[in-house]
Amino acid sequence: MGGRAFVLHLLRASARRENARSILETCGLDGEIWPAVDGAGLSSTELASCVGAGLLAPDYPFALKTGEIGCFLSHRQIWAEIVRRKLDYGLILEDDATLDPVFFALARDLARSNIAHLGYIQFQTRPNKGPARLIDMNGACVLSLPRVGGLRTTAQMVSQNAAAHLLRLTESFDRPVDTFVQSHWHTGLRPATILPSGVRDIAEHLDGSTIQGSSRKTPLARLAREWARLGFRRGVARASRHSAAPEEGGLA
Repeated sequence: MGGRAFVLHLLRASARRENARSILETCGLDGEIWPAVDGAGLSSTELASCVGAGLLAPDYPFALKTGEIGCFLSHRQIWAEIVRRKLDYGLILEDDATLDPVFFALARDLARSNIAHLGYIQFQTRPNKGPARLIDMNGACVLSLPRVGGLRTTAQMVSQNAAAHLLRLTESFDRPVDTFVQSHWHTGLRPATILPSGVRDIAEHLDGSTIQGSSRKTPLARLAREWARLGFRRGVARASRHSAAPEEGGLA
């Protein structure tokens, strides 16, 4: 069946609509603009039905924002669509990305050559931190498996098997989708990374983040949040070191 592109676009984010169309036109795959789930429009019952607490370790220390919940549900919808259409893979891009046509073409072809085995490949927008296993290269684009998986869901390629696997694990979730994908000690699937990827996040040049939280915090509250974040990152690093997920990538 080959692959298909899905550009996630929140319909009320009209400032991003033209950019979403541009991404679809330049990504090099047939595809569609996929209406993102608007977390702000979900009822308390709908929110409670998909969000749990303490579902996997380390505990995620923050309450999920409605935008983060909508983002997670949007990715789940596309994982389900990849499975339903029996696609070899889906290329999922968010509507605040911009693509460098030269580098992205190299990165896209590199991902397609390896997606059947690796399952989940991120087109990262920032460098990895820590050790990583080199998998393949295409020109200047490097495909690797970092010990600590990267965050951000600006762009990724997901195989049919990986999409089905992630769907089974996420009927309920307790953290943002990128943080969940990072948790390979739980999923058994290490997210691979391509850098440079030809993908850049330009939310600040459009309308800012569509996942908003309150910025009106006291200095003490901000300090407490940073301590919680630091503790969580230490837990992630520790779990990543002891993960049983295959070190060569893919599902066991």
